[in-house]
Amino acid sequence: MISSVILLTSILVLGIPSALLFIPWAMLTGNIMPLYNAAQWIVLIGFRLARIRVETVGLDRIPPHTACIFMSNHVSNLDPSTLIPRIPGRTSAFLKRSLMKIPALGYGMKLGQFIPVDRDGSVTGAQESVAAARRVLEQGVHITTFVEGTRSPNGRLLPFKKGPFYLAMEAGAPCIPVSISGTETMMAKGSLRIHPGTARIVFHAPVYPRDFATREDLLDAVRAAIASGLPEWMRN
Repeated sequence: MISSVILLTSILVLGIPSALLFIPWAMLTGNIMPLYNAAQWIVLIGFRLARIRVETVGLDRIPPHTACIFMSNHVSNLDPSTLIPRIPGRTSAFLKRSLMKIPALGYGMKLGQFIPVDRDGSVTGAQESVAAARRVLEQGVHITTFVEGTRSPNGRLLPFKKGPFYLAMEAGAPCIPVSISGTETMMAKGSLRIHPGTARIVFHAPVYPRDFATREDLLDAVRAAIASGLPEWMRN
């Protein structure tokens, strides 16, 4: 519980003045990078104070100066904060629409072009999210998505959602499979308690949609790559 308090306190203490400074700056100048960089810096400090360590493998596999779609498994609420600060450049991400309603945080994510997703499964909503993500990619900004669509309750890979693979086939952007492990023991699904520990992130070689005839084939290739970077017990 101490790590939970430390992480939350550090984010609040550093986040409030940063929001008051950098959100108006982004609104006035149209430059989101100071706000984005401040947010990543705050998360990194919070993790260090909470004794959460992150081991990263494969950063050299990410193609430079190319907007990519990062596709990761999802085992903990810590995953976005663990992964996003390690991605080179700036990334947008799919997230629940309800998060956009949080004061200050939601507005900051809107400025960062994060993409709200409805959980009702409507075709129209999915098409709007894919179209918004494609516009972001065209601006040279990465997209990050947790392809299972929800956190795994036990750490094992769940079936993947099809939306990110529609996007990949339409946009032709390189897909970077990402394997996250370790966070499932630091903050389990349904719990607010954070335990110190070490997370491991593996960035795999790009998977190019042009090499696959169907999105199902692309999905299978991404799933195999993600599974290869996970402990055996998490793969199925």
